[in-house]
Amino acid sequence: MTLREVTGAFEAIYDPAWAASWDAVGLVCGDPEQPVSRILFAVDPVTSVVDEALAWNADLVITHHPLLLGGVNSVAATGPKGRVVHRLIRAGTALYTAHTNADTAFPGVSDALARKVGLTGELRPLAPDPDDPAGRRGIGRVGRLPATVSLREFAHQAANGLPEVAGGVRVAGDPDRMVDSVAVAGGAGDSLMETARTAGVDAYLTSDLRHHPASEFVEHPAAPALLDTAHWASEHPWLDDAASRLVDALRGERTNVDTRISTTPTDAWSQAVRTSRDHGRFPQEES
Repeated sequence: MTLREVTGAFEAIYDPAWAASWDAVGLVCGDPEQPVSRILFAVDPVTSVVDEALAWNADLVITHHPLLLGGVNSVAATGPKGRVVHRLIRAGTALYTAHTNADTAFPGVSDALARKVGLTGELRPLAPDPDDPAGRRGIGRVGRLPATVSLREFAHQAANGLPEVAGGVRVAGDPDRMVDSVAVAGGAGDSLMETARTAGVDAYLTSDLRHHPASEFVEHPAAPALLDTAHWASEHPWLDDAASRLVDALRGERTNVDTRISTTPTDAWSQAVRTSRDHGRFPQEES
């Protein structure tokens, strides 16, 4: 298939029109008429992912995070973004991004996250998209666990369901608090903390929570417990879903497209150093 045909099928799933006005989604580099037989899915368009893509001879890399989101005046190979662009073009490898359009899609990034941390049954948007009359699209998801568990148990369940990262899952709340309803938001979700409180959930799991908003939030008597995951880890589950949906969309076409989920961990925080006092650990319940 051509790149144009593959991206057309992908955009039928994750419509670029759903992206936020400030976002930069779509084709970053690549000839729409070039053939595509190998597609690598990754969260970040960084050097290590490009290394993996070129070693596998990928024709297309689909990432969640944009490469050129901020203002860019040059893609000279003297900078990291320019080097990524030059390497991909020299190799004939295209780069495509689905960011906030994949966040708001149904199913989207937060649906995959919700399933990985154990939510079952129907999911609804935490912040519904007002342009979707069906009420299925939106940022974040709200759902329930199959059985009520302690916050301690849910934290371990979430950590075990997500990709392993140095920082683990940080938790704010009484470890013995019981958790039934949960809100999740893949990626940076501190702007939705108040929305999660209004939703009446027992816990809110997201990424990139800041100290002051989080410490003030948990002081509220009706506030849910907070679970803070690595940004990369909370969005990585979407890659499997995106690849599967694209393969399904292409099924029946006269093509043989291979997909691969990047095995390169791109969490910015690759190490965490703790003291011998083990301060702040969240131990398993005693048996």
